[in-house]
Amino acid sequence: MRLPRFLLAIVVVLAATFAHADDIEVRDVRLEPVDEGYALQADFAFDFSPRLEEAVRGGVALYFAYEFELTRPRWYWFDEKTLVRRHTVKLSYHALSRQFRLAAGVVQQSFATLEEALAVLRRLCGWAVVDRTVGLQDAPYDAAVRMRLDLGLMPKPFQVSALTSREWRLESSWRRFVFRPGTTPPVVPEPRRDEPEKGAEK
Repeated sequence: MRLPRFLLAIVVVLAATFAHADDIEVRDVRLEPVDEGYALQADFAFDFSPRLEEAVRGGVALYFAYEFELTRPRWYWFDEKTLVRRHTVKLSYHALSRQFRLAAGVVQQSFATLEEALAVLRRLCGWAVVDRTVGLQDAPYDAAVRMRLDLGLMPKPFQVSALTSREWRLESSWRRFVFRPGTTPPVVPEPRRDEPEKGAEK
């Protein structure tokens, strides 16, 4: 009798995993030429859970990671990982000033409300991901971008809570598109809501 119950538990867990939709939706992705090379523009759609909002207002800093990868397919060998980029933004609340803050390195912005801060988080503008010195070939590349709440940068007690609570999870799947240097910047249309994105990872 133990074996059927064990298998049933596995089925329930797998069903819940595959039924789960992305917490963050990646929209309107594009690479645009700039003086330094190519910059990434992207819009993200997501909502905060009550638990996350409570944590921020209680003084817990949250770290959001934007990740970008560029890969060159090779038919004769393994694909070449051309570059990997990561950009982290810290969201925090200061009780004395009653302001929410976004910080990326030495750059900081203050906001009167959480929704104003989240509106900036949801829109990534001018992130220089491809430097002119990289030396890209005149060939198609596979580009991918995603956004997630980096739980690894949070205090240990919150990392443990995240293992058992869905309210702490906030991430997107990789959004993939084809990029060819020297051509018109690719614009990736939003996926239709009535059909899954082709080639998306879960």
